[in-house]
Amino acid sequence: MGNEERLRRIGAIGDIHAEDARLETALRFLKGQNLDLMVAVGDITDGPGDVGRCCELLRAYQVAAVRGNHERWFLRGVMRDLPDATESVDDRTWAYLVSLPLTRDFETVAGRLMLCHGLAHYDMGGASPGNSGNDLESLMVLDEIRKSGESRFIINGHTHRRMVRSFDGLTIINAGTIFRQHEPCFLIADFEAGHVQFYDLGDNALVTEGELFQLPR
Repeated sequence: MGNEERLRRIGAIGDIHAEDARLETALRFLKGQNLDLMVAVGDITDGPGDVGRCCELLRAYQVAAVRGNHERWFLRGVMRDLPDATESVDDRTWAYLVSLPLTRDFETVAGRLMLCHGLAHYDMGGASPGNSGNDLESLMVLDEIRKSGESRFIINGHTHRRMVRSFDGLTIINAGTIFRQHEPCFLIADFEAGHVQFYDLGDNALVTEGELFQLPR
């Protein structure tokens, strides 16, 4: 793959949780930012808004999405006592959710990128700003990914905590969430310029610049 075919700028949306209005705001903003790709880290279901509309928006804006643990729970009919649990969807939405892969891989100008919800196929995994993992399995999966050397970057979600953190050659970019109760945000990862810009997503379609993180060279 030539360097001209590798991704330079990616817009990423964290856990969606049926926030269709906020999702549309984020996608409209990102559409005008000269991006090579838009991605979403899953957890589309289980929230206060319209799951079907979220899926239609992701299709319409050609967003590359993956499946989160909330899709897994919904499709299996478990954990339905959660607050704002998605009860049912139409056939088109069901087919879209079923079609989502657990991971996707992309080539950027700075190295290979894995898109996932947690850590690779472990959709409950993650790392936080203050430690190397949330549980023993996260630590093990993180170590496997790092040792394989197949990915230089991960864009993920699950923890709802925006983050850019490096682990011996592997950098995790956590896109956070657009869920209204957890500091909603989204980001642009500029692999050519070497930084990640977060954007805060407020009420009434208000978008403001948030933290700027530098990526390792």
